[in-house]
Amino acid sequence: MKNSQWFGIAAVLLVVAACFMPWAYFPDLQKEFTGFFSELNRYGRPGELFVAFGVVEIVFFLIPRLWAKRANIFVSAVSFAWGIKSYILYTACYRGTCPDRRIGIYLILVGTLLVLVASLLPNLPVKEEVSE
Repeated sequence: MKNSQWFGIAAVLLVVAACFMPWAYFPDLQKEFTGFFSELNRYGRPGELFVAFGVVEIVFFLIPRLWAKRANIFVSAVSFAWGIKSYILYTACYRGTCPDRRIGIYLILVGTLLVLVASLLPNLPVKEEVSE
């Protein structure tokens, strides 16, 4: 695709913005968790990793080399896997209490999937070899 790198960069920015949005509301604690906040830091801070992956992905989207496109596929696949892990962690029921899912956790899943798709469709010029 001609504009896949710009589409991918926009998806990375969506993921970074979603890290600041509420991911889940826990009614027993009466608190909303985000990518950077969880009660007593029990779920960690996956937003920091998404931001770090996002910076690397943007750099790889902007470098017009084959090795960068291949590395971007790997980084975006790991980011997507981390998004699935975060979704399962933040939305799982515990001790009879099920958290309410918020928009941020869905945007993480959709955004990381869009980044992965954009990394699979790089815009690289193809050199034709002349065989005699």
